[in-house]
Amino acid sequence: MRADVSMEATRSKQTVQLGQEGHQATDRRYAPCPDSGETGGASKDQKVTALVQKCNQGEGKSFQTSTPPEGKVCRSFVSLPALNPERLKTARALVDKAVRMHKVFSVQGPYPVIRAALRARGWVEQRMHRPNHHVHQSHSDEGRASSNDAGDSDDDNVNKEQDPDGLYDLMSRLVRNEMVYFFWTNRRDAINPNSLQKEQITNHFAKAGSFTTKSGLCVNLRNLRWFDSADPDTFFPRCYRLAAQDEKHAFIEDYRRTACTSFLKFIVERERGVQGERTSHNIRTMRKRSKLRSRPVDLSQMINSALKVCQEFLESLEHRDIDKNLETPQTLTEEEWALFLNSYYLVVHGGAEIENSDHFVTCCNAMLQRLVEVSPQLDIDGIHNIWIIKPGAKSRGRGIKCAKRLDQILRLVDGDPTLIKESKWVVQKYLECPLLVHGTKFDVRQWFLVTDWNPLTVWFYKKCYLRFSTQPYSLDTLDSSVHLCNNSIQKHLRPSQQRHRGIPANNMWSDDQFRTFLSSHGQEAQWQLVVVPGMKKAVIHALQATQDLMESRKNTFELYGADFMLGYDLCPWLIELNASPTMAPSTSVTARLCTAVQEDTLRVVMDRRADRTANTGDFQLIYRQQ
Repeated sequence: MRADVSMEATRSKQTVQLGQEGHQATDRRYAPCPDSGETGGASKDQKVTALVQKCNQGEGKSFQTSTPPEGKVCRSFVSLPALNPERLKTARALVDKAVRMHKVFSVQGPYPVIRAALRARGWVEQRMHRPNHHVHQSHSDEGRASSNDAGDSDDDNVNKEQDPDGLYDLMSRLVRNEMVYFFWTNRRDAINPNSLQKEQITNHFAKAGSFTTKSGLCVNLRNLRWFDSADPDTFFPRCYRLAAQDEKHAFIEDYRRTACTSFLKFIVERERGVQGERTSHNIRTMRKRSKLRSRPVDLSQMINSALKVCQEFLESLEHRDIDKNLETPQTLTEEEWALFLNSYYLVVHGGAEIENSDHFVTCCNAMLQRLVEVSPQLDIDGIHNIWIIKPGAKSRGRGIKCAKRLDQILRLVDGDPTLIKESKWVVQKYLECPLLVHGTKFDVRQWFLVTDWNPLTVWFYKKCYLRFSTQPYSLDTLDSSVHLCNNSIQKHLRPSQQRHRGIPANNMWSDDQFRTFLSSHGQEAQWQLVVVPGMKKAVIHALQATQDLMESRKNTFELYGADFMLGYDLCPWLIELNASPTMAPSTSVTARLCTAVQEDTLRVVMDRRADRTANTGDFQLIYRQQ
C-alpha cells in the first residue's frame, strides 16, 4: 500500500493545468486510485473490480450515496450499470492498448463527432471533471474573449452521449490518472500551454487574438505590405479602432471623403438610372420621399466641394501634397463640412429634390473614373455611407449596429466608456452593394485549418455554407434582421412573408446549392475562377500579417471559421475570422458539413502524422511557407 501511494505521489507531480479544473497527467502506466488496496493473490478482474468500487465510493461520498447491500456491486454517482467480469475485461483490454499506444484524449464542449472519431481510432477518453461545469458555462464569454465566435448553440451534447452499458464511463475511470495525449476544447484558456509536454497535442494556439478579434484583424492587416505585395483594401473593408485618437481622426476623414464620392455617384446614378436594380430601387425610393423635404440645397456648391475633396485625395496618393505647409488652409472648414454633410443627408438619405443635376453628370463621372483606379472599394461603397460598428471582442453578432450619420456613429461609441477605455470599438465600411440571392443578403462561412505557424502551413476546406437574413435586403432600414446574417441572431426571427420562397426556412444553403443558383444565372464558372481563389488569398494574407505575433508550438493545430461577403461581381470580402467556430448541427446543412469538417480535421492532424499519403478528406493544403 505504501508503495502504491508513493508511486501515485510521484505521478501526480506531472500536471497539466486545465483552466480551473486542475486535471492531472501522469506517466504512461496505469495507476490505481491511492485508496485502492490490492490483494497479492487476486486476479486481474478482481483487482479492477475492487479499483472501480473504491473509486466510485470515493467520488460518491460528496453525493451521500448509500452503501449497497452486501453482495451487490457498488455503482458510481453517475449510475453505472452493474459491473460484470466480461465488461471489465473488455474495458481493461481496450484501456491497456490505448495507454500503451499513447491514445488517451480529453474533450471539452459539445463535440460528439470528435469523440466518436477518436474512439473509432482506438482512443480512450479521460473525461474532464464535471462538478464545475456550470461555472464554466457562466464564464463562457470571458473564456472566449479572444474569439469572434462562441458558437451558435450552448447545448453541451456530451450530456446526451449514448453509453448504454457504461463502457465509456468505465474506461474513462480506468485512465483517470493517465497522461492525456490529445486535447480538444472550445475554450482557449482551458489548457495552459506552458504546462504541456511536447508530445501532447492541443487544438488551440496561444495569442490568436491578433487576428480572431475584430480589433486585432483591423490593426494587423495594415502590416501586410511588409510580408506580401497584396493590398488589404482589395479584400478587407476599411476598418478603424475608434478608441485610438489617430484612427478616430482617420475615420472621420474617411467618412467625409466617402460622403463626397457617394454624392458624386448619386448624381450620376440618379440621372442615368442604369447601375442595376439596387441603385434604381434606391433612387425611386428617395424620389417618393422627396416631397417631404423642401429645404433648398445649393447643388453647385455641394458638387464643387465634393470635387475639391476628391482632387485633394488623388494628389495625396501621388504625393503632390508634400509641398503644402501647415499654414495651407484645409479644403473645407469645419463649418463647411457641417453644411455639406447636412445637405448630403437631406439629398441622399432624405430624398430632398434637386434640379438641373444633369449639367454636372459629366464632371462627376470623370472624377469617379479617376477614383476607381486607386480606390478598390469604390464600387462596394454605395451611396448611403453606411458603416457597421462592432464591439471588438464580442461574438455571435452581439452589440453590432449599422449607422449612416457621422454624429450617430460617434455618439454610439462614446456612450460606452468601458469599451472606449479598452480600445474595443471598431467601425468598418459596410458593403452596400453585395451580391444578393433572390433579393436577400447572405454571408459565407468558410473553414480553414492551421497546423503550424513556423513554417506557416494552411489547409483550406473545399466545402462551405451560406447564411441568409430572414428579411429581404433593403437600405431603408438598418435593422439587424436585414443586415446581420449570424445564425445566432436570425434563428430567433421569423422569415418575412415578402422574402423569396427560394430561400429556405432554415436560412442556410450549402455551397453546392449556391453553385446551382450561379449556374442558373450563367455564372457557375465564377465560383472556381473568382470566389474560391479570392477566399484563399484573403485567408493566407490575414495569417501572413499576424504570423510574427503568434506563439508557434509543435503538436498544435487550430480550426478557424472565416466569414465572407460577396460583391455583385462575386469578389469575396473578408469580414472576420473566428476561433472555435460553431459545430452545432442547427440545420440539415450544418449537421452534414460540420460533421464532415471535424472528421476531416482529424484526418489531417492525426492520420497524416502516421502516413503522409493519408486521405485528408476535403481539406486542401493551400500554403506552406518556404
